Amino acid sequence: MAKYIEMIRIRFLMMLAYRTNYYSGILIYSINIGAYYFLWTAIYSGKGELEGLSVIQMTTYIAVAWMARAFYFNNIDREIAQEIKEGKVAVELIRPYHYLLMKLMQGLGEGIFRFAFFSVPGLIIVSFIFPFNFSGELSVWVFFFLSLLFSFIINTQINLIVGILTFFFYNNDGLIRAKRVVIDLFSGLLLPISFYPVWAQTVMGYFPFQAISYIPSMIFTEGFIGSEITNALLFQVFWAFVLIIPIQLLWMLAKKQLIVQGG
Repeated sequence: MAKYIEMIRIRFLMMLAYRTNYYSGILIYSINIGAYYFLWTAIYSGKGELEGLSVIQMTTYIAVAWMARAFYFNNIDREIAQEIKEGKVAVELIRPYHYLLMKLMQGLGEGIFRFAFFSVPGLIIVSFIFPFNFSGELSVWVFFFLSLLFSFIINTQINLIVGILTFFFYNNDGLIRAKRVVIDLFSGLLLPISFYPVWAQTVMGYFPFQAISYIPSMIFTEGFIGSEITNALLFQVFWAFVLIIPIQLLWMLAKKQLIVQGG
């Protein structure tokens, strides 16, 4: 595992070299959070709560969802696609490590950087501007960080699947863009899952997307309590294991399908 841990460190240092981009990103995310704050304040307009969330819980949900996105978000699907197009993947496949695990570790290194230099300072800054409610319960924080780790794993697994599909489609830029829209919409980032119609909530329960943003955000805001937290974490664990199956199947087929386009 030493070489994979080293990949986490290298990616972290690479991100550190271009950290100015992420300082500006804090400002952009703060503007997004501010826009949603005023939007939801207008929607509530004096109402005590909507779908079980108070206005303070909703604004906290928004802030946490966006800052959590900075941790679990990565572009390894686009990196895989680019390496396939340029023919670099042929060299990567003969190196003494597992290509997909290497990409996972690179994504983790990026996520750690974003969390340390983006999520934490960004959340602190916006907490001075907008009213948020941070739980004083240690268990809530433990469950939140555990859930956030699974959100990274599941989001990265989906990115790996989309990236591997480049072996078959050769150019999947459209699929990558569509995937990003679907995740932002159905993960609960833009709108909590509980605000969707019941039939839509039922349908989304058969997909892993809500495990990415909705579950950790609801745990943090204490929208989930007791057995709801346990069930939510089990939902994440379930999908983290299930998604291994299509990744392995596609990877076995992809290695046989490999056609180097560049070089």
